[in-house]
Amino acid sequence: MAGTLRNESNWVQFLGVLGLQSMATDDFFRARLDTMIDLRHPLAVLARQLPWDRIEQTLAPKFTHQDRPAKAAVVADLLGEHALEFGGGISNAGRPRLSIRLMASLLYLKNAFNLSDEELVQRWSENVVWQFFSGMDYYEPRLPCDATQIGRFRRAIGEEGLEQLLKSTIETAIQTKAVKPAELERVIVDTTVQEKAIAHPVDSRLLEIARHKVASAAKRAGIVLKQTFVKEGKELRRKAGGYAHAKQFNRLRKTVKRQRTILGVLMREVQRKIDAQTQAVAAGGQPEREPSGPTALSELQMWLQRAERIRTQQRYDKNKLYALHAPEVECIGKGKARKPYEFGVKVSLAVTHKQGLMVGARSFPGNPFDGHILSAQLEQTTNLLQDLGRKPTQAIVDLGFRGVDADNPGVEIIHRGKYKTLTNQQRRWLKRGQAIEPMIGHTKSDNRMDRCWLPGALGDALHALSCAAGYNIRWLMRAIVRLAAKRLSLAQFGLALYGQISVSSAGHAAMGVV
Repeated sequence: MAGTLRNESNWVQFLGVLGLQSMATDDFFRARLDTMIDLRHPLAVLARQLPWDRIEQTLAPKFTHQDRPAKAAVVADLLGEHALEFGGGISNAGRPRLSIRLMASLLYLKNAFNLSDEELVQRWSENVVWQFFSGMDYYEPRLPCDATQIGRFRRAIGEEGLEQLLKSTIETAIQTKAVKPAELERVIVDTTVQEKAIAHPVDSRLLEIARHKVASAAKRAGIVLKQTFVKEGKELRRKAGGYAHAKQFNRLRKTVKRQRTILGVLMREVQRKIDAQTQAVAAGGQPEREPSGPTALSELQMWLQRAERIRTQQRYDKNKLYALHAPEVECIGKGKARKPYEFGVKVSLAVTHKQGLMVGARSFPGNPFDGHILSAQLEQTTNLLQDLGRKPTQAIVDLGFRGVDADNPGVEIIHRGKYKTLTNQQRRWLKRGQAIEPMIGHTKSDNRMDRCWLPGALGDALHALSCAAGYNIRWLMRAIVRLAAKRLSLAQFGLALYGQISVSSAGHAAMGVV
């Protein structure tokens, strides 16, 4: 009995340290989640600390019904023709949306625990702590939503919404005193490559895919082709792979040359058929076959343009096309011995100098020079910190960012090129600048930045921000454990000291009585 009371007192003491209170059960037949889980779990503590109301207030305008203009139409009845308007105003049609807190928490959990959309919704239905983090009061043995709704929610909130999610994690770190506000003024900035989910670009493979795409798009556009080279294209692709593996490069070059030839033949035939069909329609005739959809011809033109880039690009050309479905992919070399070239987009990350909290993540299409993106990265960090009354005043960077002091007024840029003019304190700060490298590694291996599956340049930007928010959730979970252990140890030390003082006072009082 004494042990039970002692455990209960420790429980109440811990809740008081975290600023939490036990919640009553208002449903006799169901137990609340807060009575089923350990409220000392970092996610349970974080569920009470994140500013969910502010997140919902910021994201809610993205999902409001828009005021649409009315459509005019002429209706004929027994009394004649009448002009009517319909469909205008704000419509309440459609299924009610899911809770914004639920969807935002799913985005947090997805990148914090490195899960796909399908794995995320499945584990959510089995994990009571995750449901408590998402704002549920009672256990729900069902999927929170369809897996595809997570991607649609992410596209709907856009970069602005994901920046709000990242900003909320920074504010929570300040609120829980895991980071001092003054630490936000000194940041470490570095760049990395966020690789795209594409196959390694090989000429023979790209040429075969271009041939297949052009032939399929022509069929959808209603164009009948004399020959599509399906059988020969597959055989040439197989031969090219075998010759490359056997290092028979003369035969490989001859095979790739033939692939370029048949792709050019196919493209010229498609273009002739398009011109003839356009002239026939202009003369009042009908196309040989109707397109399968209204966008079939425009899609065919897009694939023709990309196929022409694939067919004509040479080894040392600039702005090459590395994936037909992802033309935004760049070839970036970061000097790694194990991986000389990476195919994706350059991403800049900013973390606090002392604690390593991520305060900025931004993608930069086009592979710009590192120094030219520093001002944009610091601008994003300043926007994220503006409600806290702080902005970065010192940036620790590598030599790739040198020579841009004039572009960043008010920010002290510290790098190894200035080593002789640095103070001893600045040299110690510079030595700490290497700490961002393992943080980048953890963001890639633990928070999904190693491979981006989202389409387009917008997908690259959204993915970088999502990974940064997931990294901060993991960081906050570790910080909560550290702070709770520190506060409990201080509380136990205080109780022990108070007990010694009490015993000492009682002894002195007894001696006085004697």
